[in-house]
Amino acid sequence: MSGAPTSHLFQSPLHQRHVEAGAKFAEFGGWTMPLEYAGSGVLAEHHAVRDSVGIFDVSHLGKASVAGAGVIDFLNRCLTNDLRKIVPGKAQYSMLCNDTGGVVDDLICYLVSDDEVLVIPNAANTSEVVDILDAAAPDGIEVTNLHHDFAVIAIQGPRSDEVLQAMVLPTGHDYMSFEFVERDTVDGPLPFTVCRTGYTGERGYELVVPSAIAGEVWDEAMAAGEQYGIRACGLAARDTLRTEMGYSLHGNDISPSINPVEAGLSWAVGWKKTQPFPGSEALRAIREAGPARRSRGLKALGRGIPRPGMVVVDESGAPIGEVTSGTFSPTLKQGIGLALVDASIEPGAQVGVQVRNRVEQFEVVKPPFVEPGVREA
Repeated sequence: MSGAPTSHLFQSPLHQRHVEAGAKFAEFGGWTMPLEYAGSGVLAEHHAVRDSVGIFDVSHLGKASVAGAGVIDFLNRCLTNDLRKIVPGKAQYSMLCNDTGGVVDDLICYLVSDDEVLVIPNAANTSEVVDILDAAAPDGIEVTNLHHDFAVIAIQGPRSDEVLQAMVLPTGHDYMSFEFVERDTVDGPLPFTVCRTGYTGERGYELVVPSAIAGEVWDEAMAAGEQYGIRACGLAARDTLRTEMGYSLHGNDISPSINPVEAGLSWAVGWKKTQPFPGSEALRAIREAGPARRSRGLKALGRGIPRPGMVVVDESGAPIGEVTSGTFSPTLKQGIGLALVDASIEPGAQVGVQVRNRVEQFEVVKPPFVEPGVREA
C-alpha cells in the first residue's frame, strides 16, 4: 500500500482540510473520518444535500483493480451480480457472499474495459475482499489493492451538476456510469474518474482522484460550490441521508449472517448466471423456500427513534425482529429505521419497538422514506 499511515487508524489524504474546518472526528472502518463540522452540524449538512449541494470525503472506501483477460467471467464467479449486464463506462452494485449466502461485503464494480474492473468495497472489508479475489484469481488475472493511492470525494445534491461544471468536469452522464478526465500537475497529467453514483439518494457524483491531488480537487469543489451554499458533510449526515433512502449499511443491514434475499437485495443477484458463485446454491434455496425474515422500513407513529439492536415486538409484546438501522429523519422530522422482522410482517402493519424502558409504536413501510432524486435529469 503506497503512503499508508503508520498509526492504528488510517487518515484520509484530506485529513488536514477537515481539521482546519473544525470537524469532529470518529473511527469508522479503521479510519478516522469527519463525523460533522463546526458551525453546521448534522441537520444543516443533511438539508444542504437534499436542497442544494454537499461534499463528503469518503476516502475510507476501498479501491482495488482487477485486471486481465477474462476478468468479467472471473468476477461473475466471485460476485452475486452479472457484469455481462453492463458495458464499459458503467458501474454495478454487487456483493461478495460466503457459502451460506451471507454478505461478506457489498461493493461497486466500475467496468473500465473488457479486461479491467475497478472495485470499490467498504473500508473495513477491503483487505478481506482483495485477499479473497486474489486467492481465487487464475493465472493472467491480477488483483491490486489501491486503497491508499486514491481519495474519493462525493459531491451530492440537486446543484451538484453546477459545481462540477464550474470545475470543468463532465456532467450529465447516466446514473451508474462514469467518465475519465485528466488533471495537469507538475508531475504530468494525472487521470481520475468522475462517477455518477452516490449514497444519499440525490443526484450527485463521486470523484476517484489520486491522493496526490485530493486537496487541490477538494478546494476547487468548495470554491465552485460557494455560490450554491455548499457544505462539507460528515459521516453522520451520510447516515441520515442513506437511511431515508433505505440503503443498506454493511455490518448493520447486511453482514455475513444476513443474506441478500432477506435484506431485499435480490435485484443485485444474477439469478440467470450459469456459473456458480460463493453462496449461489444457498441463495437459490432461500429464494425458493422464502426467507424466514425480511428487511422492512419502520416509521414512528410517535416520538420514538429506533436504534440498531432494539427489539421489535408484535401486539402481544412477543419479539418478532430487531432494528438494524435507525435514526431521526431530518426531512420527515420523525424516527425511521430498517429492521429484520418475521417474513409475515407486511407493509401497513403496526409494530412496537422497545426504546429504553417503553414500547414505541411504528408503522411498517416499504423504503425509501422520502422521494429519491438520484435519477433525475
